[in-house]
Amino acid sequence: MTVLVLADHDNATLKSATLHAITAAAKVGDVHLLVAGSDCTGVAEAAAKVAGVGKVLLADAPMYGHPLAEAITPLIVALAPAYSHVLTAATTSGKNIMPRVAAMLDVAQLSEVCAINGADTFVRPIYAGNAMATVQSVDPIKVLTVRTTTFDAAASTGGSATIEAVPGAADPALSRFIGQELTKSERPELISAKIVVSGGRGMGSSENFHLIETLADKLGAAVGASRAAVDAGYVPNDYQVGQTGKVVAPDLYIAVGISGAIQHLAGMKDSKIIVAINKDEEAPIFQVADYGLVADLFQAVPEFTSELAKAR
Repeated sequence: MTVLVLADHDNATLKSATLHAITAAAKVGDVHLLVAGSDCTGVAEAAAKVAGVGKVLLADAPMYGHPLAEAITPLIVALAPAYSHVLTAATTSGKNIMPRVAAMLDVAQLSEVCAINGADTFVRPIYAGNAMATVQSVDPIKVLTVRTTTFDAAASTGGSATIEAVPGAADPALSRFIGQELTKSERPELISAKIVVSGGRGMGSSENFHLIETLADKLGAAVGASRAAVDAGYVPNDYQVGQTGKVVAPDLYIAVGISGAIQHLAGMKDSKIIVAINKDEEAPIFQVADYGLVADLFQAVPEFTSELAKAR
């Protein structure tokens, strides 16, 4: 069996999420990696060096300069009949593209797969991650998104895959890229960070979020937030951790002023160590926390940050 993996990249670098998706794909069969972009030869060359990749398919065209689902889907659908499985990481773009691919192939999509028990048997979360379902697919082509936090990253070196140019599909002209506003930060990327500090509704305002940012900087951590904090306008939505945000599994997750709604827990409960700071001792977050501190965050967080500064 051969698996087609859609690479996640920015036309300059291969995103780490793809390395995890490659590991998942390798559990099924040989791995071919599709790099669709514009002026992205460098990404294809880097992808060819990833351990476990047998071939890199390079679709280099201006219409693939941004990962628009309407443009990329026809390309994947045209290539799909040669493969038993088509998958990508469950990133924002992956979750946008793959449902359309599945619909056009007239197959079911398997979302957020976190274990592969065979070529047709997969494990995925249901009920906001409160239960795991083992599902078997009889579709001729399996279309999946995989949860990167449950698969190790493939080595970025050691491979020697061939690079094959493939023609782009016809542009359906259903959408066009207008512009984007990116949050620039020197902090680690949220989904790949080893330490994440998140704030919730208890922060009270966007101004108070500097407490989270200062603590994160002392720890070399990424900054996250609950949906309540994002909906309240405290931080941008790309900070959101949860079922409808980003799923993270860092070595250390510090939840500050987060009550622990099911939606949020679904995005972080696989973290190796969870620390919760909340003044409500009945907050659900304490049920999953390894360490809990019942305290006023406006006193506890500055003290925590001050002690870290002394330690350094």
